This record gives sequence, structure tokens and C-alpha cells, in this order.
Amino acid sequence: MHEVTPYVKKIIRDLKHTLKDNGEGIGLAAPQINIHKRVVIACVGTDKDGEWEAGPPRALVDPVILMEANEEKDFDGCLCFPGLYGETIRPHHLRVTGFDEDGQPFDKTFEGFNVVVVHHEIDHLNGVLFIDRISSPEDLYRYKKDKNGELIKFPVGVKIEALENFGAKHVY
Repeated sequence: MHEVTPYVKKIIRDLKHTLKDNGEGIGLAAPQINIHKRVVIACVGTDKDGEWEAGPPRALVDPVILMEANEEKDFDGCLCFPGLYGETIRPHHLRVTGFDEDGQPFDKTFEGFNVVVVHHEIDHLNGVLFIDRISSPEDLYRYKKDKNGELIKFPVGVKIEALENFGAKHVY
């Protein structure tokens, strides 16, 4: 067992509260709230009827990637860049060791989109942002609602005024 100090437990609580206060987030790393410790939380989820569904936030203390494989392009976004999304290349098979919030060691293999979530947060601990993993500026995009309230994806380089011709209203 690894000692998880009261200070680290407070960091975990702060991360969970911050994530809860931002309804769109599925993970958060301590450096994102200006705490320079190797602590992240990730909402590791499950696939239900072909759709990924986030689970409750899970703390990873001092996580270390032991193995990564099966790189694929996938959806990415970050609370550091509200409303900006991209397609990044990340592994889809990941083995990570570390400690949970009770100080218990874990050795866990993640698959699919859970890898994107966990890998993204561990990247923060290493000073890497999702925009650093974008292959081309064309892989960055935003969403806007059309006149029917449906979300449409548009490249970052497209001027908002050009979308008004298609009945788009609000930028997300």
C-alpha cells in the first residue's frame, strides 16, 4: 500500500468537485487546477448498445504507462479549451499501474475510448495537451446548432457568418 496523504486526498476531492461543476468533462488532472502533483481523475466508462457511457470519476495517483498499443484516430477535447474538439491519434490499448485514492496499488488494462480518457489525463501530467496530438489544423473543430437544434460539426477555420447561411445559431 502507498500512503495517500490527506493533501493528496484533498486534491482528489478538489478534482472531483471541479469536474462535477463542469458538466462536460470526463477527466481532470491536478496540473489543470494548478497543482503540480501526479494525480488525475478519469470517468472510466462502459459500452452500452455501441455507445460509450462515462462512469464515476476514478482517481489515479502516480500513474505509470507500462504498455500502449493499437493507435487509432479518435475524438478528443479538453476543459482547457472549451468548445474546441479534435481528432487525435492515441492508443486504444493501455496498461497502467499506480495507486487508487485509498493507496491500493493497481495494474489495469484499459481498452477503447477509456484509453483515450486515461491517456489524455496522463498526458497532462507530462505537459502534453490534446492539441499537441493533432496531425493537421483541419482536425480541429467546433459544434454549432442548426435551425432544428441539431449539432453540426465545423472546422475551426470556418467563419461563423458563413454558417448562418445554413441556419446555424449558437457555437458550442
